[in-house]
Amino acid sequence: MKQNIGLFDALFRIACGLTILSAAAAKFTRKPWCRMTLFCMFMGAMKTASGILRFCPMTYVCQTYMKQSESEGQS
Repeated sequence: MKQNIGLFDALFRIACGLTILSAAAAKFTRKPWCRMTLFCMFMGAMKTASGILRFCPMTYVCQTYMKQSESEGQS
């Protein structure tokens, strides 16, 4: 798996992901039946993981699509 995001972007993703994760966890302690907080916790964890690994699946898909469309346009 090749890294596809830069260092600053990775640090920003880690900071935002941990902020979202901690805010959702704090809210989850008051309302454990709310499903939206679980979703926010999952999204925050996903952002943190993409920052730590420095790999974003959506960026990979977009880069692959752009390379395909450029090669089709040249032929």
